[in-house]
Amino acid sequence: MKLVVERTWDDHPAGVHVEVALRRHTDQLIIDVDAPFFDDPAPSGPPGPSPELWRHEVVEVFFLGSDERYLEVELSPRGHHLVLELHGVREVVRQGMPLDFTATIDGERWRGRARVPLVWLPPRWDRVNAYAIHGTSQARRYLAWRATGGDAPDFHRLEAFGAVDLDLRLNASPGSPSSW
Repeated sequence: MKLVVERTWDDHPAGVHVEVALRRHTDQLIIDVDAPFFDDPAPSGPPGPSPELWRHEVVEVFFLGSDERYLEVELSPRGHHLVLELHGVREVVRQGMPLDFTATIDGERWRGRARVPLVWLPPRWDRVNAYAIHGTSQARRYLAWRATGGDAPDFHRLEAFGAVDLDLRLNASPGSPSSW
């Protein structure tokens, strides 16, 4: 399944093109990112789990399951990432799980690959949304695969998520993290 992020959060053409490809491989969901590189300031810490990554240049993918349970995966061009498990809008249950993620910058684009264990996905996940954030101060931009609506960018508007291809979910057996 390919998600092309090329519109703003409020559904206007963004003038940039971000691709997020999702595919299953054995017991993992592979997330491939191909995005413009804006060279925004990086988080201060080393690559790896990084809190408040949304404040930096990032691509995010949300996976929604039953009972408002969802997984948020944040990926950045310099190898920083953040995975959050939520139950209820903005209600973080667990975060900072170690993710198998690599990113490379090639001129004006960056590419990344994350391997998300299927057991991290919420039960009966069937909807998704993807976002890209870049820029600083007044030039900050919030892009979305499916527009979120509202008066300001809010990526936790679960009603804005789109359906997942059945082939992606078929035979996927989400596990049951202790908090699910």
